[in-house]
Amino acid sequence: MLRLTEIKLPLDHAGSALADSILKRLAIDAARLVRYSIFRRGVDARKRSALAFVYTLDVEVADEAEILKRLQDDRHLAQTPDTNYRFVTKAPANGTLRPVVIGIGPCGLFAGLLLAQMGFRPIILERGKAVRERTKDTFGLWRKSVLNPESNVQFGEGGAGTFSDGKLYSQIKDPRYLGRKVLTEFVKAGAPPEIMYVSKPHIGTFRLVGMVENMRESIQALGGEIRFQSRVTDFDIEDGKIRGLTLAGGETIATDHVVLAVGHSARDTFGILHERGIHIEAKPFSIGFRIEHPQSIIDRARYGKNAGHPLLGAADYKLVHHCKNGRSVYSFCMCPGGTVVAAASEAGCVVTNGMSQYSRNERNANAGIVVGITPADYPGNALAGIGFQRHWESRAFAAGGSNYCAPAQRVGDFLANRPSTALGSVVPSYTPGVRLTDLSTCIPAYATDAIREALPAFAKQIAGFAMDDAILTGVETRTSSPLRITRDAQYQSLNVRGLFPAGEGAGYAGGILSAAIDGIEVAEAVALSMTSSAAA
Repeated sequence: MLRLTEIKLPLDHAGSALADSILKRLAIDAARLVRYSIFRRGVDARKRSALAFVYTLDVEVADEAEILKRLQDDRHLAQTPDTNYRFVTKAPANGTLRPVVIGIGPCGLFAGLLLAQMGFRPIILERGKAVRERTKDTFGLWRKSVLNPESNVQFGEGGAGTFSDGKLYSQIKDPRYLGRKVLTEFVKAGAPPEIMYVSKPHIGTFRLVGMVENMRESIQALGGEIRFQSRVTDFDIEDGKIRGLTLAGGETIATDHVVLAVGHSARDTFGILHERGIHIEAKPFSIGFRIEHPQSIIDRARYGKNAGHPLLGAADYKLVHHCKNGRSVYSFCMCPGGTVVAAASEAGCVVTNGMSQYSRNERNANAGIVVGITPADYPGNALAGIGFQRHWESRAFAAGGSNYCAPAQRVGDFLANRPSTALGSVVPSYTPGVRLTDLSTCIPAYATDAIREALPAFAKQIAGFAMDDAILTGVETRTSSPLRITRDAQYQSLNVRGLFPAGEGAGYAGGILSAAIDGIEVAEAVALSMTSSAAA
């Protein structure tokens, strides 16, 4: 197979245009073209007046060697790399203890799936509920202001990524094409096949629910065991090695291989790990607000006359500004045609996040507008970042009326440093509701100053971004884990053998795809360790 890159075609190109482009690029006749498939399709939006699709194609031709020799100087032509996934090992016949995975978000789900596919029959422990029960509890907060601390946006089957835009792209390096393995498993579980080739694939919350259930069934069919409402309360460590776990109900599980995929909000678990002396360090994260605009404004700014084109869908954006005070402000988790959602997991706290359905057809666009911070901003031990997050989440809770409504402010008022008293043309999507106020009381002063500087700068890139009626909703604090559970080259804890910190909660991923890839790599490390131990 040959891989052709940078094939650019207009948005409304004919169905035969791809084949015609292949024949022209390779200078061959139609008889030599056997077949082709789309590996990637992106949008070149650098010139709004001339938007185009950019394709990467895998092509099978007759006499491939002749073409490669003749076009050896064409940097957009190469042999197609092997993207097939191959298991690193399989479970030995004499294995005794089963590996345990804690958490069934994207990382834990793929760690469990890979271990099951290799024959290791993992036990997966999830503190929250199965995804449909969890969805009901989550709606309880959104519709009735009732928070279940063990079943919410953060905790439960599917992890925090279930209630998000379902983005399936990442900027991490992926030389082994593990992302293809992730996407392939998602398609097998019911995701639309287009996620295999569109440049910024996404699924949306409702589709994710069914997919997660299908993947759970696959794990169980392969001998894996999944236990919901099973919170780990202690780790049995002996001579620097993991020996077992204790659950909230008092049950103990003997194991010498544990994947720790608890997500970025498992604050009580982080406390237990710290008490047990497991090596943890503070790390940078970000804090800020959610911003909402009419999606039509973003579409026009990004796509011009092509706004609304059915193949383009709702437009997104990615922004960054380096401020005079040394801070960086950037857009985070942009959700086209989505909603701002309540994402608290602790009583007395307000946390926001963004979510979209597959259609992305809600009225507003939203994104986090957040400011980077470092451990120097919250000095203390490795858990100090949790206290920092909790402080501002509780301030937001109070500013919102202490009933899980969120504090909000019009952008015009925020820039003018005055409290908002009335909404404008943009209706906030956050439920259970918002309370208009002064958001400067809900984040540190240096973050407020930085965002006030950044919004007008962003408006130079996206017309209307700093419009008076755009809405800011606070606070966004769970951009990433505030700590890292450090690990070595074999993915094991620096000071506890058999403990494999993984995913976003451990500080090694950010988003569904990167967390899932980390889950695969950690599962491989567990499998190799268990195989080696059995052989010894």
